[in-house]
Amino acid sequence: MLEVKDLSCRRGDRLLFSGLSFSLPASTLMHVRGRNGSGKTTLLRALCGLLHPDDGDILWRGESIRELSDDYNRDLLYFGHLNGIKADLTGIENLRVAATLDDDRIDDEEIRGALERIGLMGFEDLPTRMLSQGQKKRVALARLMLSRAPLWILDEPFTALDTDAVAQLEALIAAHVADGGSAVLTTHQEVALTRGEIRRLDLGARPGTTTPVGAAAAA
Repeated sequence: MLEVKDLSCRRGDRLLFSGLSFSLPASTLMHVRGRNGSGKTTLLRALCGLLHPDDGDILWRGESIRELSDDYNRDLLYFGHLNGIKADLTGIENLRVAATLDDDRIDDEEIRGALERIGLMGFEDLPTRMLSQGQKKRVALARLMLSRAPLWILDEPFTALDTDAVAQLEALIAAHVADGGSAVLTTHQEVALTRGEIRRLDLGARPGTTTPVGAAAAA
């Protein structure tokens, strides 16, 4: 279980949110919502341990992620605004490197299978710099098919995807959650996945106040 306790984060002198607390058990999807600048990406980066909050703590299975370090990283898959792929490497090579870093034992046959399912058969041996933006995003998404991580943190994962890829990604996330995994995502796009029975976290200012806060609710 992921637990957030009294979290506060700033950007420069500006308080983005404070006193933020929520828990995310297994088999749960949380959709983080809020206007631009409300701190959605900052929160997700804090959940990944990429930045330290000003106050509060983040726990994974009862232990602070600061103490867990690499043990937490092995249980986490972060999908950010950038694709996280190397332009000079092929799709196969990129996924092989990602699997090695994540300590996932995956062979090239599994990697080729994932690239085929994501619609990149015939492109798997090309340097990714030769691919379109949508194809590069698909290489990155193939990581989700291969990942063994129980916790997924996804920041705007649907950006630059066509209709078929959006549906495929929704199915991947839904299957991950149904299989006992947890996921936190942001998206500006209205997709079927975010209209279901999920938890929602709203970042923003309460009416009549000037302090940005977070409020979590189960749909």
